[in-house]
Amino acid sequence: MRIGSGIDVHAFGPGDFVMLGGVRVAHTHGVVAHSDGDVVLHALTDALLGAAGLGDIGQHFKDTDPRWKGADSKRFVRAVMDMLRARRLRVGNADVTVLAERPKLSPVRDDIRRQVAELLEVGSEQVNVKATTTEKLGFLGRAEGIAAQAVVLLIDAG
Repeated sequence: MRIGSGIDVHAFGPGDFVMLGGVRVAHTHGVVAHSDGDVVLHALTDALLGAAGLGDIGQHFKDTDPRWKGADSKRFVRAVMDMLRARRLRVGNADVTVLAERPKLSPVRDDIRRQVAELLEVGSEQVNVKATTTEKLGFLGRAEGIAAQAVVLLIDAG
């Protein structure tokens, strides 16, 4: 068994939606990012890479590389899943926390859970998605951005 964690943060900017776990979520702002800025999938990508001892998202998908400009972050997770298969590893479970005052996650939580489970090639019961605020403290509390943290357990694919 191998455990990895990841975290990602993006500032809000112009736009009317954010991507969270591969799901388009209506919001009063977008995010400032090189790719689609999906904090859930970026944190998850880092957690997967960390658990496998494969570095971090910036090593594999540089934000200076034009290939990733505006990229769908599902591509990052799929590429890492290929790396895991090559190492005979699979996901045991994943736990994701979104930190933000807004948007509220409850209307889309199940959609995010299903999308993440599909990307990780596991059942929905192996993925947990939750949200919290920072009680109006700091840049997240002032609704200037959004963050996510992820923890994954990898097991031998046997």
